This record gives sequence, structure tokens and C-alpha cells, in this order.
Amino acid sequence: MTKNYSEPDVLAQLLAERPSGGDVVKPLFFRLGNISDRQGLSNLLEKKPYIRIFDSIDQQLTELIKSFHPKLTLSGDEIRSLVAEHLAGISKIDYGVWVYYPWNETLVHILDEDEFITMRTSRNRYKITQDEQMRLMTKRIGVIGLSVGQSVSLTLCMERGVGELRIADFDELEITNLNRLRSGLHNMGLKKTVIVAREIAEIDPFLKVTCYHEGVTDANLEDFLLHDGKLDLLIDECDGVDVKINCRLAAKKHGIPVLMEASDRGTVDIERFDLEPDRPILHGFVEHLDLSNVRLAKTMEEKLPYILPIVGIETMSTRLKASAIEIGQTISTWPQLASAVAFGGGMAADVSRRVLLGQFNQSGRYFIDLEELIGDQVKTDVTFEYTKRSLSPDEMAAAASRVPPVAEHVDTITESEVRELISAVAAAPSPGNNQPWKWYYDGTRFYLFHDIQRSESFGDFQNMASYMTFGTAIENLNLKAKDLGIKVIENLFPLEDEPMLIGAFSFVYADIEKDELSHFLTIRCTNRRKGNGNRLTGNILDDFRDAVRDFDRLKLKIVVEDKQVQRLASIAGEAEKLRLFIPQGHYELFEKELRWTEREALETKDGLDIQTLELSPKDAIGFRVARDPMAVKLVAEWGLGRALENMTADLMKTASAIGLVVIPAFDRTALIEAGKAVERIWLSATRNKVSMQPVLASVLHFARLMHGKDGTGMPGWIQNRFRELKGEFDSIFDNGSTEESVFLFRLFYGNDPQVKSLRLDADQFFIHQNNN
Repeated sequence: MTKNYSEPDVLAQLLAERPSGGDVVKPLFFRLGNISDRQGLSNLLEKKPYIRIFDSIDQQLTELIKSFHPKLTLSGDEIRSLVAEHLAGISKIDYGVWVYYPWNETLVHILDEDEFITMRTSRNRYKITQDEQMRLMTKRIGVIGLSVGQSVSLTLCMERGVGELRIADFDELEITNLNRLRSGLHNMGLKKTVIVAREIAEIDPFLKVTCYHEGVTDANLEDFLLHDGKLDLLIDECDGVDVKINCRLAAKKHGIPVLMEASDRGTVDIERFDLEPDRPILHGFVEHLDLSNVRLAKTMEEKLPYILPIVGIETMSTRLKASAIEIGQTISTWPQLASAVAFGGGMAADVSRRVLLGQFNQSGRYFIDLEELIGDQVKTDVTFEYTKRSLSPDEMAAAASRVPPVAEHVDTITESEVRELISAVAAAPSPGNNQPWKWYYDGTRFYLFHDIQRSESFGDFQNMASYMTFGTAIENLNLKAKDLGIKVIENLFPLEDEPMLIGAFSFVYADIEKDELSHFLTIRCTNRRKGNGNRLTGNILDDFRDAVRDFDRLKLKIVVEDKQVQRLASIAGEAEKLRLFIPQGHYELFEKELRWTEREALETKDGLDIQTLELSPKDAIGFRVARDPMAVKLVAEWGLGRALENMTADLMKTASAIGLVVIPAFDRTALIEAGKAVERIWLSATRNKVSMQPVLASVLHFARLMHGKDGTGMPGWIQNRFRELKGEFDSIFDNGSTEESVFLFRLFYGNDPQVKSLRLDADQFFIHQNNN
């Protein structure tokens, strides 16, 4: 009687009746000359009449006979005669072996092992000699990780470049693996070890494949390397950082060479622990790390210090760097392509063969970059001309001599006071810590000159940032002078024909009121750490406004409302990203401003020591990836790059308040006044134990957009986006049409910075006429 099923029930019944291979990876062999095998095959076919049978023994015998007579061109009759002679009375159906694959219910008739291997490898000769082939068939290779490792394993087995293959992976096939792992949809959910072992068995059922379905663990690593004979080569294609490091430590202990193929730029890495027992793992790239803690690393932040030297950030392809910027934003993990994986499988098999045959005995990291070898020649060097020249000491002296006096009486201050004043001006902030000043002293007056070679940049449009910097230095001069009982007589831009001379400063001893802010000149610093979000009290906000009450031409605007802070954070973050999308802006940050090592920072004593950015390990790697201008160019072309916004935006979101200094006109005197006000705000913040960080990309580029001809070097789409951002920015601060935004900053409560920017030595920026 036929049972009626609803549609779901029918599916359930079919699934229940479907043959399940489980983790079965080995076929069954039936040699019909053996009575039990003949009976076993008969029983199998009776039980499973649906088994598909493939019998091409005629073709195989024909090829075998041809291989015995390579010099002859045999006719069909001659081949049939020689086949019959070879069979020596054995029927074709009984000759060779029948191989049953339970996972796909197929039965295949093939030559038996010796003849099968001979024919399978006949096309290898003489790229691989028969002697070399026999030697390779005694070797043991272990492969950890079977996404990329699948291609490596299959290629090794197709060449029969191995006698035993040990494969390890705990993972199952997922749909996202199918862009690079060769398999059918019906295998989804199966262990990768099972898929690979089955495919190898379908190519060569006689090849020994040992599966570690649970992957390599602390418990089985020694077994994987040593059981039934030590591995002759370990191939690492796994994703786990702890496994990568631990398997190398164990391989080094046992003298097993390790090979890794990275599927990017044709990277092949080889460590010959068999020949170099004292060789540090990963070529010494991780010697500075505590490897005993690697197994404790769970989060990406904890793993990154170990991943960095393994991946080799500087040697990654441009597209992989660009993709890395998008990890955690628009993609979840590192991308890989089938073409790179297949290419890598071939390279790994080739290198493995030569290692095992003693034809390649070196350690190292090698690149076979197809895009470089076969591709359009692309100019990747990005350079920009900086043509402005700073004045020489003689030129400064000549300019100083032409400045007329502005007071009937001035005093000559002491050498001790000169040193204190110079120390104060040296402590002033500057964009990118470029310190764009030269101070000249003729024995009576100080002269401030623009050292324009230090400041010329895309962001310093019409010297906007430099003029504000000079304002901060002049304010420091005034504050310290008051502390010493000295009045400063200021003469800005005294020579119309010499724009590099910013000001001349004379001194008069006077009974002058001191300013408490002078106590904080050397304490004040930029803090780039996160804030705790606590709001500022009204008294502190009033203190900031009091600090700038004497500057009639400017306004201080402060935003404290959370929604507005969040909107400004987004604007500031996107402005920083757009800055990097402008080639010159990118170059100036990564190649002119940043100091990538402690040694570099100590040698130059200027620029931004990367340690002052207080980067997390993840962000530090992101910075190194983003240093590649071609990678950032790709991200811009893709319309992506949210990660390039996040560091600034995330910091801004933790602000207690965001401040803005606005001036009524975009001119140099107003900008210097703005700088003076900024320094007083900053010193007031320091006095109130409030941290401060300038965030200037938005306002500097707004100025270029509004006052530069056609945006002066900004691509049209970036101009349009800055124009939109400016509209939103102005609405938040309620800026009028005559108000120029010149200095944006965040105020917050947070931990003190761990590293502070260094300053030039006095003899690098201060010229004393009497000492020449």
C-alpha cells in the first residue's frame, strides 16, 4: 500500500533514506580474482542496484600497452593482440581492481596499484624522473588549513609528489568558501577534510591520506607531526594565529621545514628548520613578542600583534591593503580569490617537490606577483613639489635691520631672560608639530620669521594654520614676559616687502600684572586619547570665554549638546577621510608629518611621533595599511573608507564639548589673533584639568574651498562633499555669512597622554646675532 505524504513529510522521508557517508573518506577495493572480494561486490550490487558503474579498462589497457612501446605507432589490431598477451588469459572484467566510493555510490574499474601509478605519473617524466618520483612517494607532508590548503593538497596529489598526506581542518564547508574552494553545493556542511580526502581518493584511491577532522590542537600537534613517521614537510595554510606559531615551534623542535603560501602577490614563505635548527620562527619577525601568550589571544585586537609580522603589512598587494581597510566595515574578513588560491597551490607543490628532493635549500619569503610581472606599468611614486624657500640667517639679519623702532625707549633683557622666553615660544603648538618658526635676536629685539619650508603644505592654505601657530607662540612670549616683569611691544608684519617676517618684539621692564596661565606653558599638550564623556561645568565654560574676552574680533563657540557632538564627530571624521583621498594630503600626513619609529622621532624632534596618536593595535595596523597611497586611491574609487573616518569620529564622540574659533575676515592679522586666543583656551583647559585636541581637517579644507580658486587642487567630487559638510557644520554652530571658522577642537576628560611630541633644540630655530 502506498502511503500518502505531505510535501514536508516526503522531504523528510527522502533525507532519512539518503545514503550517508558521514566522515567516510576511503573507498572499498574489490579484486575479482579473490573469491571473497567477488562475493562482496556481488552482494553490494544486489543490495544497491542503483550504483553507477564506470568501466574504462579497455582504454587504460590500451594506454598501458602504448607506454611499453614508446617508439612504435601501433595499429588497432596490434594493440588488441598485445593487450591479450598482457592479460595472459585473465578476463578484462577480472583484471585490475574495482573501486567503490560509498559517498557518491559509484563503482570504477581501474588498473591495479603499480600499473595505475605508472600510468598516472607517466606524463610527469622527465620533469620528474622516475627515481625522483619514487623518492617523492616515500615522503610525508602535512597540510594545516584546507581553504587554500585544498588547492595545495590536490596539486601535490595530482603530481603524486607525496607518499602520505596528512590534512587537518576543524571547519565545515560554507557558502562563502565556494569562491575559492573547489567543491559542489551538495558538500556544504561537510568537513573540509572529508571533501579534500574524497576528491583525492577519486583521483588516486591508492594514495594514503590521513585526516585530522578536529584540526590541529595542542593535544594532537605532536601526533600530527610524528605519528607513523615524522613529516618531511609541514605546509601551513591555517587562519589561527596560535596554530601558526605553535606548529612552527614544534616543527623547529623536530627539524621539520615549514612552507606557507599566502595567496596574495604569489607569496611563498619557507623556513628550513631541517637545515637551520637555530633559525628563529617566522624569520625572527615575532621575536619581540611573548609567544607563550599567543593561545590566550581571543579578540582581533589581541591577535593583531602576531598577525602583523606573519602577513607582512608592507608587502601586501595594493588591493589586499585596500580590502583590509574595509574589514569590519563592509566585509568581515580577509578576501581571497580562486585564481590566487589555484596559483598558490601550484607554487606550493612546486616548491615542496624541490625541497623534498634537495633541489632548494633556502629559507625566506618570496613573491611571484603576477600584476607586476604581467600588467600595465603604473607609476606608483607620488611626489609633490615644495618650492618655497625659507630665509637664510643673513637674509633674516638684513630684514631685521630694516625694521624701524616703534618705541622711544626699550630695554635690553638678560641672557637668562632670553633663554626663558625662547623656551616658552618653543612650547607652542603647531599643526603636525611642524614648528614653522625661526626666531632672530639682534641683542635688543626678537624677530619672528616664517620658516616656510617646515609648513608648506596642502592643508596650510595661504598660511592659515601657520599664522594661527605664530599667534600661539606670540601669546606664549607675552605670558612668559609678564611672568618675568617684562612688557612686550609687538609690531606685526613690519615690512610689507618681506612677508616671511611675522613680527618684531621689543621689551620694556615694567610693573606688569602676571597671568596665571603662564604656569601651564610647558604642561599644555595635545591629548589624542578617548574621553569619558562627562560634561563640563558652567564655571569651566565661563573660564574659557573669559580667557578670550579681550579679543574683540573673534568668537568662541562651544557645543555641548550630545546630538550636535555626534553630528560634528561624523563631519570631522569624514573630513579626515577626504583629506586622505586628496593625494597631496595623504602624502603630507604619512610621509611628512608622521614619525614611524622612536628613533626617527628622536632624530628629527618634530612631526607626529606615531606613539602620540595613542593607537590601538588594530588602528596601528590600519595606519600602516593606509600609508599606501594606491590602496587609499582604490578605496576612494570604490566609494568606501568608513574605517578612515572612525578614529577621528570615535574620539570626537567622547568629547565633553566641541569648540570653534571664528573670525570676521580671512586675513593674516585675524588669524594670528585667533592663534593667541586658541593658546589661552588651551592653557585654561590645562589649568582646569581638561584635555584638548585640535581637529582641523574640516576647517582647513573649508577655507581652501571658499577662498581658493576652483578648490585649488581638490577633485570636484571632494569639493562638492566638503561644500555639503560645510553647510551642515555652519548650521550646527549657527555661523553667519561673514564668520570664518578657523579652529575646531574637542574638550574632554581623560587619561593623560603616554607620549608627548618632542621640540626642536633652541639652536635649530633661534639665531642670536651676538653668538654668530
